[in-house]
Amino acid sequence: MYTYAHKGDFMSASTTMTIRLSRDLKEKLDRIATDTRRSKSFLASEAVSAYVDRELEIIEGIKRGLADAKAGRVIPHEQVVSEARQIISKAKEKRTKVGKG
Repeated sequence: MYTYAHKGDFMSASTTMTIRLSRDLKEKLDRIATDTRRSKSFLASEAVSAYVDRELEIIEGIKRGLADAKAGRVIPHEQVVSEARQIISKAKEKRTKVGKG
């Protein structure tokens, strides 16, 4: 849900950027704009914002992982596989017991 304050913030801090879209994508954007009664600019901005936030989160996670690896904060692959197999085995045993009960 978007509030009036959000809309005001969006408009006051905005800048212009030109992008090229395929004809098919533009038609889809037109349909969404019509159906939601939102402007194409608003929808495009929301889509770019969501994409940028998601990508930055992924990049930051990768950076944290690389820093952990560099600092030696890792678990050997064999240990992870062994623990995963134990978890799967216990889950299968539990499922078998529930099925028989």
